[in-house]
Amino acid sequence: MIRILIVDDHALIREGLRKVFRREDDIEVVAEAADAAQAVAQVRAHPVDVAVLDFNMPGRSGLDALPQIHACKPRLPVLILSMAPERDLALRVFKAGAAGFVSKADAADEIVAAVRLVATGRKYVSPAVAEQLATGIGVPEHALPHDALSDREFQIAGMIAAGKGTRAIADELSLSVNTIATYRRRILDKLGLRSDVEITRYAIEHGIAR
Repeated sequence: MIRILIVDDHALIREGLRKVFRREDDIEVVAEAADAAQAVAQVRAHPVDVAVLDFNMPGRSGLDALPQIHACKPRLPVLILSMAPERDLALRVFKAGAAGFVSKADAADEIVAAVRLVATGRKYVSPAVAEQLATGIGVPEHALPHDALSDREFQIAGMIAAGKGTRAIADELSLSVNTIATYRRRILDKLGLRSDVEITRYAIEHGIAR
């Protein structure tokens, strides 16, 4: 039996994943969490074989939670879920130590297959993301300006490109408006841009828009 921890700040997403896994005889959801702190607590409290984490959560993202989860259970496979299959996000996910990367738009069967594969100690990447990753083979690291962004800056750049304002981003990530404004300035500096409009255009051109 593969014991699953589901981590997502949206109760409806957690319920949907529970229904998906409930249909499988070899998978059992043993714990849930709504944010990174709860995720770490649940990993400590329950015997978990695979953790399924949302990338975008209030406060610390799924990637932020990875080091703490692995500090508790170094060999625990972590499958990251995101709204869209993006090459650059997938690269960051694997560099951070995740065992797999799946889009929430993928079919239920693919998410189940991903859980089963990472539970065996192997890596999983969906065909859509694999194709994008293949196009990046041979490209030098930091060849593009956005490669220099931190994971949080990358996340916020995508949210800006999605049309979210500073207050909305601050509320969603449980951070202060001043903190988001600081991240925005860093993003503009690193990308050599001057406005949110230019961030949006850059994100669309490079396929990093949410």
